[in-house]
Amino acid sequence: MARSPAPCGPLSLLTLARLWMLLSAQKPEPQAPEYAHSIRLDGDIILGGLFPVHARGDHGAACGELKKEKGIHRLEAMLFAIDLINKDPELLPNVTLGARVLDTCSRDTYALEQSLTFVQALIERDPSDVRCASGDPPVFARPDKVVGVIGAAASSVSIMVANILRLFEIPQISYASTAPELSDNTRYDFFSRVVPPDSYQAQAMLDIVMAMGWNYVSTLASEGSYGESGVESFIQISRESAFDRYFRSRSLSNNRRNVWFAEFWEENFVCKLGMHGKRPGSPKKCTGLEKVGRDSSYEQEGKVQFVMDAVYAMAHALHRMHQDLCLGIPGLCSRMSSIDGKELLSYVRAVNFNGSAKTPVVFNENGDAPGRYDIYQYQITNKTAEYRIIGQWTDQLHLNLDAMQWANGDTSVPSSVCSLPCQMGERKKTVKGVPCCWHCEPCEGYYFQASEFTCELCPYDQRPNLNRTGCQPIPIIKLEWHSPWALVPIFVSILGILATTFVMVTFVRYNDTPIVRASGREMSYVLLTGIFLCYVITFPMIATPGLATCSFRRIFLGLGMCFSYSALLTKTNRIHRIFEQGKRSVTAPRFISPASQLAITFSLISVQLLGVVLWFAMDPPHAVVDYGEQRTQDPGNARGVLKCDISDLSLICSLGYSILLMVTCTVYAIKTRGVPETFNEAKPIGFTMYTTCIIWLAFIPIFFGTAQSAERMYIQTTTLTMSLSLSASVALGMLYMPKVYIIIFHPEQNVPKHKRSFKAIVTAATMTSKLSQLASERPNGEVKTELCETKDTNATLSTKTTYVSYANHAI
Repeated sequence: MARSPAPCGPLSLLTLARLWMLLSAQKPEPQAPEYAHSIRLDGDIILGGLFPVHARGDHGAACGELKKEKGIHRLEAMLFAIDLINKDPELLPNVTLGARVLDTCSRDTYALEQSLTFVQALIERDPSDVRCASGDPPVFARPDKVVGVIGAAASSVSIMVANILRLFEIPQISYASTAPELSDNTRYDFFSRVVPPDSYQAQAMLDIVMAMGWNYVSTLASEGSYGESGVESFIQISRESAFDRYFRSRSLSNNRRNVWFAEFWEENFVCKLGMHGKRPGSPKKCTGLEKVGRDSSYEQEGKVQFVMDAVYAMAHALHRMHQDLCLGIPGLCSRMSSIDGKELLSYVRAVNFNGSAKTPVVFNENGDAPGRYDIYQYQITNKTAEYRIIGQWTDQLHLNLDAMQWANGDTSVPSSVCSLPCQMGERKKTVKGVPCCWHCEPCEGYYFQASEFTCELCPYDQRPNLNRTGCQPIPIIKLEWHSPWALVPIFVSILGILATTFVMVTFVRYNDTPIVRASGREMSYVLLTGIFLCYVITFPMIATPGLATCSFRRIFLGLGMCFSYSALLTKTNRIHRIFEQGKRSVTAPRFISPASQLAITFSLISVQLLGVVLWFAMDPPHAVVDYGEQRTQDPGNARGVLKCDISDLSLICSLGYSILLMVTCTVYAIKTRGVPETFNEAKPIGFTMYTTCIIWLAFIPIFFGTAQSAERMYIQTTTLTMSLSLSASVALGMLYMPKVYIIIFHPEQNVPKHKRSFKAIVTAATMTSKLSQLASERPNGEVKTELCETKDTNATLSTKTTYVSYANHAI
C-alpha cells in the first residue's frame, strides 16, 4: 500500500522508506533483542501502543527515570483491556488482539523514531538497492502490521506521531492528549481521542465562573503542550474497581510480558532484583513476594479509564468492521486480512458504547470525545477534608449551589472580582497585562467623564455636572442690591446725598449772607458738586454691569474726587501764596480772584476728563463675565463674575490723578497750618486732608490684599464706595456743617465785618507768625511783654480786632 511521498516535518515518506531498508539490510535484529525495549503480544490483529514509561532523559540521554503511574499504570491498563476483549465471546469472536507497545520517554522526537516501528509493514522494500557481502540475496524480516495505535499521552507527542500515522492511514486514538489544535480534522484526520479537548474544559470553567458571578480567578498550569493549551482543574476518579484488583495481583511471576515491570518492581518497593538490577546501591533485595498495595502505596492513575476506553473503542470499531466484512463468520476472514486504515477510521468514528466509567464513548467529526466533567469542591466538614461533587458539565453546566460550602460554613457564594464597576464620574484605568482589570480613577477638578476610559476638561465657561458625566454652565453672579455688601454703602450714600443736597440748598438760599460769601461761593459749589458725585458713584458701582453702567463708572469714578480735591488744592494754594507773598511785599499775588480760582480748578478737572476721553477711545467700555476670578479648586464653588471690563491697573490710573491732587492738597494744608484759624478755613482743610489720607491709606491694603479672596468682588466694591463716601463725608462735615449750623441756628453771627485793606491783613498775618515764633523761643512771661510793646509802637493795630475772611474783601 505504497503512497506517493508527502511532507511530514523534516522527513518525507520516500526518505523514511530508504532509511528503514538500510537499517533492515545492514543490521538484521535477532528476535530477542528486537523486543527488548518494547512489548509484543501475538494476535490476529495488532494494535500499537505509545506510553510514557520513562521520563525525559537528562544530559543527552533519551530516557530518564521510570514513571510508575503515568507509565506503568496506563500500559497495564491497555494489556488488561486486551485480555478482557480476548476473553469476551461477544466482542471479536475467535479473533485475538495482539499489541506492540513502545516507550515514548515523554519526548516527541524520540516518540517519532519509535513510531517508525508501526509503519514497517507498510513500506515496500526494493532489494535491488541492497547487496550482501556473500553475494546472497538479502533477507528481510516481515514486521507486524499495526492496524491502529493507542496513544500517545502528551499532546506534543501525539501531534508529532499523528503526522506520521496519517501518511500511512493508520487510525490513532489518544487517551490523554487534550490540545485544542488536535481537533483540526484537516491536519490530524486520522487522530481521535476519548478525552474531551481543552476547549470543552475551558468552556466548562467559564460556565462555572459566570454562574458564580466572578470575573477574576487564578489558574495554575504545568509546562508543556497541555499546560499551555489549557488548565486541568479536576482529576477524574475512576468509578471502576474492570483494574485495581488486576493491578494489585500483578507480580514478577505472572507479568513477564511487561518488559518494564521488573524496573517498576524495584522502583515501587525500593529494592534490587539480583546483580542485574537497575537500582545499584539499594540496601534491600527484592524477594518477589512483595504485593502492590500491601507493601507499597497504590492509587489508580487518573487516565487509566481512558486507556481502557481507547482500546475498547478500537476493538468495537474492529468488531463492527468484522461483522460487515466477514458476515458473522468467526475468526479473521480474508477480507480483513489486510485492513484498510481509512475504512477502519470510519468505523472508529462511528463507535458508541458505554466506557469503563459507564459513560458513552463517542466521537464527533473531528475525532473528539464529548465533554463530560464532574465538578468537585474541596470541603472541610468536622475536621475532615475531601473533594465533593457539586455538579456536572455535559455541554452545559449543571451546578448544585446548595451542595457548596465555603469558609466558616458560609453557603453564600464569595465575591471574586478583579475590579468593581466604576461609579459615574470615574474612568477606568486599565492594569497593564490584565485587560479585564482596572482601577477606578475619579475625574477631578474641571474634568468630566467623556468615555469609559477618558476624562476631558470642560470648556472655560462650564463646570462638571453633579455626577461628572457632562458639563453645565458656571453660574454668573453680580453684586445684588439686597446684599449686605451693597446695603451699607447705599445707606451711607443716601445719607450723604441728602446731607449734600441740604447744604447746597442752604447755601443757595443764603447765598448773599456773609458766611456764604466768606466761604467763596463759586469754589464752595464746585467742592459740593464733587462731594455729591462721590456719593452718587455708589449706585453705578452696584448696578448690573452693562454699556451704560460701565460708561458711568469710568466717567464718575474719579471725577467726584477730582472736583473735590481740585477745589481744595486751589484754595490751599491761594492761602499759601497770599501769606508767602505777604512776607516779601504788600502787593497781592496774581490769580487769587474768584474767576481765576474757577479757571485753575476747571483746568485741573479737565486733565481728568481728558484721560477719561482717551480711555474711551482706546478701550470702549463693555461688560464681561470673568470666570477666572472665582475659579476655585472645587468646581461646585466656581462662579462667573459679571463686571465691567476695568482692570486694577485702569482703576488705579483713574483714581491716581485724584489721589495726586489729594496728596498735593495735603502738602499745602501742612504748609498753611500756622495761619490763624479765622483765615480762610486753613485748619479745617488741613484736618480734612489728614483724615482723607488716612482713609485712602487704609483702602489700598484692603483693596489689593483681597485680590485672591473668593469674596473679592464684594469686598473691593464695598471698600471703594465706602472710601469715596467717607472722604466726601469728612469734607462735608468739617468744611460745611459748622457754617450751616451757624446759618440756621445762630443767624446773629452771620453779620458783615469791617473791610480791611490787603496791607492790614498781611501785616496781621505777619505779626501772628512772628508771635508764634517768639513763643517757641522765649520763656513764659516774655511774650506778653513783647506783645504789649508791639501794641505801643504800632497803634494802627489793636489786639482786640476780630479778623474775618479776606476772600471777598477788596484785596
